[in-house]
Amino acid sequence: MLNKRNLPIVLLVSALGIAIALKTFAFSGTPPTKYEKILKNVSEMLEEIHYSPKNIDDQFSKEVFKKYLGEVDVEKKIFLRSDIQELSAKYQDQLDEEILGKAPVQFVPAVVVLYKKRLLEIQNISHEILAQPFDFNKQETVNLDYDKMDYPLNPAAQREELRKNLKYRALEKYADLLEQQEAAKGKAGYVAKTPEQLEKEARDKVLKVIDRSYDHFLLKSNEDDMFNIFVETIVQCMDPHTDYFPPVEKRSFDEDMSGHFYGIGAALRDEDGTIKIVSLVTGSPAWKSGQVNVGDVILKVGQGSQEPVDLTSYMVEDAVKIIRGNKGTEVKLTLKKADGSVKTITLIRDEIVQDEKFAKSVIIQSDKGKIGYIFLPEFYADFDNQKGSRCSIDVAREIIKLKDAKVDGIVLDLRNNGGGSLYDVVQMVGLFIDQGPVVQVRDRDGKPQVLNDRDKTVLYDGPLAVMVNEFSASASEIFAAAIQDYHRGVIIGSTSTYGKGTVQRNIPLDKNAGLDDLGGPMGSVKLTLQKFYRINGGSTQLRGVSSDIVLPDLYEHYKIREKDQPDALAWDEMPKADYTTWRYAYDINNIRTTSTERTNGNIAFTTISKNAAWLDKQNDKTFPLNLKAYQEQQKMVRMMVKQIDSVSKLANPMVINTLPQDTIKYSEDKDKAERYKQWVDSRKTDIYLKETINVMDDMISLKGVVYKN
Repeated sequence: MLNKRNLPIVLLVSALGIAIALKTFAFSGTPPTKYEKILKNVSEMLEEIHYSPKNIDDQFSKEVFKKYLGEVDVEKKIFLRSDIQELSAKYQDQLDEEILGKAPVQFVPAVVVLYKKRLLEIQNISHEILAQPFDFNKQETVNLDYDKMDYPLNPAAQREELRKNLKYRALEKYADLLEQQEAAKGKAGYVAKTPEQLEKEARDKVLKVIDRSYDHFLLKSNEDDMFNIFVETIVQCMDPHTDYFPPVEKRSFDEDMSGHFYGIGAALRDEDGTIKIVSLVTGSPAWKSGQVNVGDVILKVGQGSQEPVDLTSYMVEDAVKIIRGNKGTEVKLTLKKADGSVKTITLIRDEIVQDEKFAKSVIIQSDKGKIGYIFLPEFYADFDNQKGSRCSIDVAREIIKLKDAKVDGIVLDLRNNGGGSLYDVVQMVGLFIDQGPVVQVRDRDGKPQVLNDRDKTVLYDGPLAVMVNEFSASASEIFAAAIQDYHRGVIIGSTSTYGKGTVQRNIPLDKNAGLDDLGGPMGSVKLTLQKFYRINGGSTQLRGVSSDIVLPDLYEHYKIREKDQPDALAWDEMPKADYTTWRYAYDINNIRTTSTERTNGNIAFTTISKNAAWLDKQNDKTFPLNLKAYQEQQKMVRMMVKQIDSVSKLANPMVINTLPQDTIKYSEDKDKAERYKQWVDSRKTDIYLKETINVMDDMISLKGVVYKN
């Protein structure tokens, strides 16, 4: 993500005028619809601005066709093979014509009609199947590896796949009910149920869940939603990080980036098919009104004088999108209270700050002294507010607080940090180094640019460790790579980070909009414009950043990194930048050897490594439908997971002290204080943080030793 105020970073901005100039449509008849205008503008952006565009031709059309139907029918249980063949004959080689504006949009409307028809059919079939008892003694299996499945050959095959799928869901619930009944024996109020009664109860539970799912699918199968999925599929065929944002989706993206949004200040949860309020933010519009209570169910949401939207079949994320809006606007909630009464109230949206996403720090007592710990969950930036939150400023503030407390070392935790503002990561690296290059950027024409830290001052020059894992991506990888290339600190975590080495920018699809006007009715595209490279010349794309010290973790074997994405851009490299390594580097080999000796003798890490490998081998997605076989399989899985859980927390918690400023800050709000306490407590027993503190102690002992690698 780029800071839109840092426009020189984006070398291709001058090309935007070319890309969004509306060309004539190649088909005659009725004027182009909004859908056709969106596709035309999207295709022009992709062809003329994307870093590495694919040709929008018949081959691209085939790829979009296959992926789109895979997105619409993920489990391959709605469409029949004959449906796919019929759609293929008409549209598989023609989608490029629609995308390029050479033919009117016909594919999505055709899919919508067929989808709704088939969805109602399989809902009825599911009801018929769940009306009959399942035989859990029968030896059979179900395949849930949807990527390797084909669409059912005919209605009979479709029914059989549905039967197995529903039987597996019922088996899960039946086994749970048996366990619950066994655990309840001898307790007050215990009433024994027969296996037949429990089996019927399991089927009823499945029926309730799938009916809600089908209702949600029908709700989301309108042409607008299905078209949005189509556009997203098109841009995702270019690379995994190019995205299409309808107007509301773009607002959600900005809210996540800034840590601010405008809403009512209520946390929601899906509970038995209803949207229930589970907590209120102190000082928020909902809290101030005195009319909203925890436990209230939101039945409808209205925008000013508009007709209220019934939230039946809505998922929480969809409900949140319509409850949030612009500051000062009116939202009407129809609430069902705990006593059964229904009440409609009016609230005015106001700013809600998600401060859990902001940087925070504590001091951890170690054998060698005091270690400052900074937690940064995102590289956030409020692009629309010059005085808004910026992670680089906040991290600098935390460093100053820790220096005032006279810490002996600092740990920066970037685990699960998916990235964010490129501008801010450059500023953040500058807090730890003398002036110099931080990251290199190259555009589609091969033009290189080096982004430098030009501030000669160093805010913190002591021992530094950076924690990462396979979910640390983008800006996190830029930071870790720069620290590693400068030999400024030690990178600790999984074998490698995620591997996202591309730069994106949001561009409005409305040809008359300015670059910063992203809220128009056509939406916007988050487009991959550039790739970034380490100052040593290598890209983080696909390969990520390899940790100096590797700690075993549960997700190492999962197919979740960039390299596991079929449309990911390739790895490459460029010339090395001119930079000077840190003057107080560390003997990484010595530190690594010492840490490896500790982890090899640590039952927690050896258990995680062994059990994670075992669990990965069981993940073949073929599951038994026989009760005894299922229970045996689950027993083994639970045993392995339980072993991991039992060793994943320190038996003797670390001593962590909060800074006085934070103690005062969080005491002002009871709910925030409780969440902050929970966060601190979770750090105390973190085995990965403990080993990082051990490494910091080694670094403190070895301070000044020449770097070797």
